[in-house]
Amino acid sequence: MQSIRSILFLFFLILYTPLYACACLIAFPFLTTHHRYTMVRGWCRPVIYVAEKLCGIRYQIIGFEHCIAAQSLPVVVLSKHQSAWETIAYVALLPKRLCYVFKRELLYVPFFGWVLGLLRMVHIDRQAGHIAFASVARQGRRCLKEGAWIMMFPEGTRIPSGTQGRYKVGGARLAIETNAWVLPIAHNAGRCWPRHTILKYPGEVTISIGPAISSQGKTITQLNHEVESWIEREMRVIDADCYR
Repeated sequence: MQSIRSILFLFFLILYTPLYACACLIAFPFLTTHHRYTMVRGWCRPVIYVAEKLCGIRYQIIGFEHCIAAQSLPVVVLSKHQSAWETIAYVALLPKRLCYVFKRELLYVPFFGWVLGLLRMVHIDRQAGHIAFASVARQGRRCLKEGAWIMMFPEGTRIPSGTQGRYKVGGARLAIETNAWVLPIAHNAGRCWPRHTILKYPGEVTISIGPAISSQGKTITQLNHEVESWIEREMRVIDADCYR
């Protein structure tokens, strides 16, 4: 039965996404960046709603008050990365416009990438070598100046539940370079929406948001270790069964 529900959800995405993307592409030339993002939220919210009703993927948020307290700060959000669910849900649920840092190749994905390219986010040209970070920092400063938050996944790729990837220093480096705070997030979405499969499993995703961490006076290594320690310690609280 869950396989059927997962396939129905996939069909929903296949039908809904191109239609909504076409509407965005038509409307975007007439909208500000803020209103473009608001329109994209209009895609994300129904997706997590249908995932809940059709596949049984519920969610709860712990520590949302830390988001509220940080709204006036320049922020780099560093999050655990297990699935596609959180990339969609964060847009729908977090209070600020998010500028995701993503690889440039995604811009060429039909519909999804075309809309992504019009949202003024931060893209990395991995072929640019050592000068790539300078471009990321420049784009990041522009996002922060516009009042948006920067969103990064320090492990770089989706990590299966119960495991830990290597935390790359790019997010900590960017926070220090832009004098931003870091908002750490742990979650266990991989249990319900695992990578490399269309199957979705019922359950409750817990998103845990930590207090904002200052980057002032810290080295890249110190800040990265502080973020990693908080996220991984919290993972063993919200997803304890997977770490036994």
